[in-house]
Amino acid sequence: MAKTLFQKNQRVWVDSVGCWAIIERIVPIWAKGFDEPVRVTYDVGLGREFQGHELKPEDKIEPQDDGSDANWRVLRARNKWQQEGDCAHHPYPGTYPVVVTDPNDWGGWRTPGAEYDRDPYKMEYQARLIASAPRLRAVARELVALVSESPEDAPPALAALAQKVMLVERYLQESPPPPPTGDQ
Repeated sequence: MAKTLFQKNQRVWVDSVGCWAIIERIVPIWAKGFDEPVRVTYDVGLGREFQGHELKPEDKIEPQDDGSDANWRVLRARNKWQQEGDCAHHPYPGTYPVVVTDPNDWGGWRTPGAEYDRDPYKMEYQARLIASAPRLRAVARELVALVSESPEDAPPALAALAQKVMLVERYLQESPPPPPTGDQ
């Protein structure tokens, strides 16, 4: 019996054509007397149906569980474009938030000066949210693990939350598409 290798709307590499495509439809081939399909083909919108061996899934980015996420934190950088007296309405006059994601205090997120001056409380909130993202992700993963231990015993609301977490995890692990070339 045939099993599906890919899901609808999944991005795949079509080897025989040499291009990326999205699976538009999964086409099971049934035979009389069988409870399951005997073969499965995939419609990717290229004029014919392809078998599973002709398609390759998009590479996934493996999550880094090396503890590097634990280094995400908010630091204060000196405000070079305004004097302290000009920005007394800011939560921390004379500085702005910088989220660093590396143990050596580099890499991460910074806000443009004009945007910070326009709404400093929003930027402060975003900095705290970004710095908290790895811890929030860990909590979400614990929720999924809890539900997957006994899915039939999980309350429906909890199971729905776990499904949402898995969608976000799948989004996080997708490889970004290659940049477009100027030949198009």
